[in-house]
Amino acid sequence: MRRRTAWWRPARKWRGSTPVRARAAIVAALLLCATAALPNGPALAAGTPDPYVFAPDARPVTGGASTADAAPLAPGTTYKSSLPGDGEIHYRLDLDDTSDAYVAVTAVPASGSTLYAGDGIEVTVRDATGHSCSQDTETFGVAHSPRPIAVWGTRDISAARTRCETAGAYDVIVERVSTAESAPDTWALELFAVTEPPLKQAGETSAPETWDSATPDPLTGEGERRKGGSGFASAVPVGEGAWTSDIEPGRTLFYKVPLDWGRQLHATAELGASKSRDGYAVGALNLALYNPARGFVDDAGANYDGSEKSAELDPLPPVAYENRYARTSRLSAMRFAGSYYLVVHLSVVVAERYGDGPFELTLRVREEHSAEAGPGYAGESEPRDVFQVSESDREAAAAGGVGGGAGGGGDAALTVLAVSGLGAGTLVLVVLGVWMVVARRRVGAL
Repeated sequence: MRRRTAWWRPARKWRGSTPVRARAAIVAALLLCATAALPNGPALAAGTPDPYVFAPDARPVTGGASTADAAPLAPGTTYKSSLPGDGEIHYRLDLDDTSDAYVAVTAVPASGSTLYAGDGIEVTVRDATGHSCSQDTETFGVAHSPRPIAVWGTRDISAARTRCETAGAYDVIVERVSTAESAPDTWALELFAVTEPPLKQAGETSAPETWDSATPDPLTGEGERRKGGSGFASAVPVGEGAWTSDIEPGRTLFYKVPLDWGRQLHATAELGASKSRDGYAVGALNLALYNPARGFVDDAGANYDGSEKSAELDPLPPVAYENRYARTSRLSAMRFAGSYYLVVHLSVVVAERYGDGPFELTLRVREEHSAEAGPGYAGESEPRDVFQVSESDREAAAAGGVGGGAGGGGDAALTVLAVSGLGAGTLVLVVLGVWMVVARRRVGAL
């Protein structure tokens, strides 16, 4: 609110019924300001958190019905859009002829949506001639639980590939994957575009043939409390160690792990035991890993019968530029340094058998091998430093604060928004209380 000092000038004396009318008008105005300052939305009003919190700086964009009216996306920018129940929507990326490019699409069904195992999204990238550069699909699987899922499209420039190397406009196509029973509801989308510059000097053009694929002994002991974020932009930094949090059925928690070149990640999510043993919840716990461009790497799941259960990612190679030449997508996705995202979801099915919780979640993270020098880029990524790990990133992972580099500012922005929203409403109510006391004293003195 803009402060108006004229409210507090005592020069004018009130007479008759004027103080009552004035008080009523000012009270109504202040309450209106207080309501506007508080966070809004039905989820907050009902006491239930949103299934996903979008980046505070996400720009609204509407996907086009065809390539001709595709909405432009700028690398380094986050967007908020929507996906209809049927048909495809189009976005445009204008690219040079040297950089690799990635666009991640996060789909967010509304809480309470009815989903089937085959429901999901597909992202395709095509060049100006209609040739496919990439195509990827992700579905919700057996859990049938509404949660954010992300799929990326890529434009890789490689000596082994002759397509998609020219500068110009590229078509990003997003569409639903559905079954005959699927509900035709609209899903929210968050899009994040990234470019990666070429190397100063060309290196290996094949993936490492051997790497340590043994599963290390898991970390033991009680974990440190570290509540997860509600989206990629608000992901909470963690490093090697055990981290605990409460999680309710239907919730998705986001964490990010800074990984240098040469570092190898192992992660396990554990769901604590329940006091009851009421049946069997299929696909209760899901642990997914996404790379710094929000590209899907791998996931693991666990059923739940009331006893302690865990979902553990299969061994992944150390972070290396050459991983992009691997034949399998889970290995290819471990292609750059930066913040990798661990996303944990607890299915709504758990509530049907074991109540609303909360349940205890323990995330165990282990990092192997020493950090290595990077491949040496010939330019800057967009956004800047998204494929690097800074000292502040490491400190934030150890302390649980907000890290530097790309994506780190999202945590701070969300915190500012939350504090400013609640603070403004609280301040207005305090001012209202003070005004009432002063007004009563004035009326009594007349």
